[in-house]
Amino acid sequence: MKYLTLLLGLWGLSFPAFSVQEVTTVAHVDLNRYLGRWYEIASFPMFFQRHCLRNTQAEYSLNEHGEILVYNHCETANELETAHGHAHVVPGSHGARLRVSFFWPFYGNYWIIGLDEQYRWAVVGEPGRDYLWILARTPQLTSTELHKALLSAQAQGFDLSKLHYTSQDPAH
Repeated sequence: MKYLTLLLGLWGLSFPAFSVQEVTTVAHVDLNRYLGRWYEIASFPMFFQRHCLRNTQAEYSLNEHGEILVYNHCETANELETAHGHAHVVPGSHGARLRVSFFWPFYGNYWIIGLDEQYRWAVVGEPGRDYLWILARTPQLTSTELHKALLSAQAQGFDLSKLHYTSQDPAH
């Protein structure tokens, strides 16, 4: 019995990948409701966000060809930093998976993994769990709304200890 317990314990250690679930998106995103301004509440900052100090925002709109235009900006110590990109919906994802590019020909995954029914907040991640954004329609979320958004990220296996909270000046 002692050897069986040891063998089962070693077998469990040998296959840790089976315990990690795959990141999944919400079932459907109404892009017309999703478009507009979002405030970053917290994130696993990307390389290009390294100088952002406060007031990080993203705006999504459609051009005449149906392509999603992305405009991100944040305040650094000295200026307003901006980034312009574009995105397209991954076929079959019902609007929940986008491919976003700020530097052609490179694209990144933008998966909506949590979304408030009223589109007050959204949680965006990617399959490798290296990036995460908690977004809101207002510069701050209530503690209840933030808790729900964080739970949706945690349920997907994101390490919330890596979150950096973004300072938002409500006047901006």
